Amino acid sequence: MREFRRNLWRHAYAWVLIVFTIFPIWIVFTSAFETTGTLVTTSIFPTKAGWDNFTLLFHSSSIPFGAWIRNTIIIASLNAIISVLIGAAAAYAFSRLKFKGRRIGIQALLLIQVFPTFLALAAIYVIMGEVYKVFPAFGLGSLGGLLLVYLGGSMGINAWLLKGFIDTIPAELDESARVDGASPMQVYWLIFFPLSAPVLAVVALLSFIGTFNEFIMASVFLTDPQSRTIAVGLQQFVGGQFNQNWGPFAAGSLLASIPLVILFLSLQKFIVGGLTAGSVKG
Repeated sequence: MREFRRNLWRHAYAWVLIVFTIFPIWIVFTSAFETTGTLVTTSIFPTKAGWDNFTLLFHSSSIPFGAWIRNTIIIASLNAIISVLIGAAAAYAFSRLKFKGRRIGIQALLLIQVFPTFLALAAIYVIMGEVYKVFPAFGLGSLGGLLLVYLGGSMGINAWLLKGFIDTIPAELDESARVDGASPMQVYWLIFFPLSAPVLAVVALLSFIGTFNEFIMASVFLTDPQSRTIAVGLQQFVGGQFNQNWGPFAAGSLLASIPLVILFLSLQKFIVGGLTAGSVKG
């Protein structure tokens, strides 16, 4: 009993944090089933519960919800995979290969990442407009062009994070592999890539989530309703001044969270080790 009283404040503090975290999720959940299209703020349960909001998302000809989900999953998956592959190769080069300007290059790469991508929004808009004249599939208004912008924004920080992990791998491993006749590419694919699986999974997860939730760049680049991502598409329900419809917005947000939850649970065993990997060089 004495131990319980001593730790009572800790339990109370933990429950306050739990309630504080669950409350907005519960509001979204209840609003998704509220048929009046408003946020549930006066009761913890919907006043008129139903599936109308979900039906509207999938049966309205003016709401291509399926296309929004598909576009978002495709571009987020490609960004996660490509950024990890290129970032891991760059991290390996900066960590293990000797070349002139290596230290200055990695420092410059990190310095550039200090400035958010949307600060260069005007310049990127003009550049991608010119690219559209030559390569329409990768120009302004295309998912391919948006993917290129995302890759450019995430490449530097991914390379820096992965380099920190590769620095912790003993150099004796690749030295012994080279003695056995392995090439640098074989050392990379057969030794470093498997050993880096936890941090690679975390970097891929963070890239996927960041791309999935990104709104500013996608709202500027994607003008065709069929090519929008889920964040841009759902904004139309609450973006108007007099026609805010929170019901479909909450329902769409609830459905859009399912791929993120599945991905998070499937990579859960890598997350604990991957988040701290590379933080201490030993």
